[in-house]
Amino acid sequence: MVNGANALSEAQADPPDLLIVDLGLPDIDGLEVCRRVRERSAVPIIVLSARHSEKEKVAALDLGADDYVTKPFGPDELLARVRACLRRSQASLEEETGTLVRADLTIDFERHRVLRGDEEIRLTPKEFELLAFLARYPGKVLTHGTILKAIWGPHAVSEPQYLRVLMASLRKKIETDPSHPKYVLTEPWVGYRFREC
Repeated sequence: MVNGANALSEAQADPPDLLIVDLGLPDIDGLEVCRRVRERSAVPIIVLSARHSEKEKVAALDLGADDYVTKPFGPDELLARVRACLRRSQASLEEETGTLVRADLTIDFERHRVLRGDEEIRLTPKEFELLAFLARYPGKVLTHGTILKAIWGPHAVSEPQYLRVLMASLRKKIETDPSHPKYVLTEPWVGYRFREC
């Protein structure tokens, strides 16, 4: 598509498997395209941009982008990111009624149970909610704002200490070494990512 309006119209008429959005579109800012698409679809979105600032990356991820690729980049890198987004999209079809297994960690969404090996880990409702939310998007970076909004609601976006405290508590329970986590990984200054495989 040559512009954002055409992309939005086409995406509504014939939903794609994945969108690649440039932030520098001639008519609508790419961030606005992400926002409008996310209002009605969970399609994977990869943002392309020559903008290198952390603020731009966080804004795109907060508005629903699944990945952010900074120009210049090679076609092999872009194709690898497309494949990764499509894999994550398929993995997210493991619905809340299913079970997810990563290494020796098992999350039973239906029964709200977590096992490490054969040992059941007792989580508070909020700890389970945080773990389940991250686990639904394996490999995807979820920003602090996105997580805060999902777990505590829109009023909590400006309260990052809620997330820090809950994450520390969760890691103490699920990680064998919380200072070197292997399940919930930190993306410095941006957010967290649940281990993909």
